[in-house]
Amino acid sequence: MTGGARGLGAAAAGRLRADGLKVTTLDVDGADICADVTEEGTLSRIAEELGPVDVLVNSAGIVGPNKPLTETTVEEWRHVLDVNVLGTVNTMRTFVPGMRDRGWGRVVNFASMAGKDGNAGLSVYSASKAAVIALTKSAGKELATSGVLVNVIAPAVIATPMNDSTAPDVLAHITSLIPMRRIGRPEEVAELVAFLSSDRVSFSTGAVYDISGGRATY
Repeated sequence: MTGGARGLGAAAAGRLRADGLKVTTLDVDGADICADVTEEGTLSRIAEELGPVDVLVNSAGIVGPNKPLTETTVEEWRHVLDVNVLGTVNTMRTFVPGMRDRGWGRVVNFASMAGKDGNAGLSVYSASKAAVIALTKSAGKELATSGVLVNVIAPAVIATPMNDSTAPDVLAHITSLIPMRRIGRPEEVAELVAFLSSDRVSFSTGAVYDISGGRATY
């Protein structure tokens, strides 16, 4: 299952289907299943209808406000954290128990380079993605002997619809931080998703996989 039917979610879904997986996308609209990842009760009902899910890709997310920290509001923080952090928590709480019971599963979460470096003007988004990284590390340790591997991808700027709402000056700045001097393509990220969703990864869990055109420094 992939959470998010646009951008990285759509690219990941297409790549996983090419590997022979039966993929169901979930998003607020335009997906195989239309639902909100912030509604855990709805996810539980969907899980009962779907049956076993062996691969979970959490790519649903929002950028939130482009403004200095001191100008952000509590409501903006709650909205972004609800989607980016609790949305990921909700899907994991819903689908991971079945994976653990069956003794095999792959969870691929999406964070961002912003979650490691922090981007000026994007404090809410950066903090939410740092939380996803820590969540992944914790879950990876908890599930390390269960057969369920949990890893997280931290992309730099990727050509997705989500960046359409990023202020041009902010987008230009974070693109300038990439040594390759270009933004990434969704299909490049999808290749990494395919690896982390497969048996080809077997001794990696709770890990952060950068795909940043050289921006990552740790």
